[in-house]
Amino acid sequence: MNDSTRENRESTAQSSLPLPPFTYINYYTDENVRRGRVPKPPPIPPVHDTYTMFGTQFHADDAIIRPLESQGIRRLYPNNLDHRRELKKLNHSILVNYLDLLEIMILSPDSSKRQDKIDDISLLFIHMHHLINEFRPHQARETLRVMMEIQKRLTYDTCDRFQKYLEKSFDIIKTALTELPDQIDPVLIPVLPEPREKPKKRKTPIIPSAERDKIMCEIADNL
Repeated sequence: MNDSTRENRESTAQSSLPLPPFTYINYYTDENVRRGRVPKPPPIPPVHDTYTMFGTQFHADDAIIRPLESQGIRRLYPNNLDHRRELKKLNHSILVNYLDLLEIMILSPDSSKRQDKIDDISLLFIHMHHLINEFRPHQARETLRVMMEIQKRLTYDTCDRFQKYLEKSFDIIKTALTELPDQIDPVLIPVLPEPREKPKKRKTPIIPSAERDKIMCEIADNL
C-alpha cells in the first residue's frame, strides 16, 4: 500500500461529513456540460420533511430557538424572567458548584457526589447557553441596525464631499468669468483654416459593350 492510498483512507476516516459520490462527479465534464448531458441536481426536500444534522434529527417547522422542555431538559428558571438577572444568578451558581466540586475532589474523589456535581454544572451551563441564544434575534437586529447606520453615515459623507466639490467648481467658474477681458484682442482669436474645395469626380466615358468586346479581343490577339 502506497502513502497516497493510506493518506486518502485516513482523510476519509477523519472526515466529519461523507465524501461526495465520485461516480456522480465524473459525469460533470466540460464536454457533457457543453452538450447538456449532465445529470440534474436532486430535488429540494419538502418543507414538512425531517432532516438530520450532526447526528440529530430536526423537523423543518421547528422553532429557531427550541425550548428546553422539547429537548428533555428540566427548566431551572420561570418563563417570565429578566435575562440579565438570571444570567448573573447562573454565573454565581456555576462558581459555587465548581468550588464544591473542588472540595469533593480533594476530600473524597471516589464519591458519587462528584458525578452529581458535574451533572449540575453541565445543566447550569446548558441553561446559560440557552439564555444567551435567546438574545440572538436581538443581536441580529442590532447588527443590522448598526450596518444601516454605517451605510447612512457613509452616504451623508459622500453627499457632503460632492456638495463641497460642486461649490468649489462653481467658484472656479465664477472666478474664470470675472477674469475674462471685456474686449478680446483679434490677434488672440485662432485662425481657422479655410475649407478646401472637394475635387470634382472625373466622369469615366461609357464604352458600348460591342466596342469593349472588340478591344478585349485585340488585346488577347497581341499576347
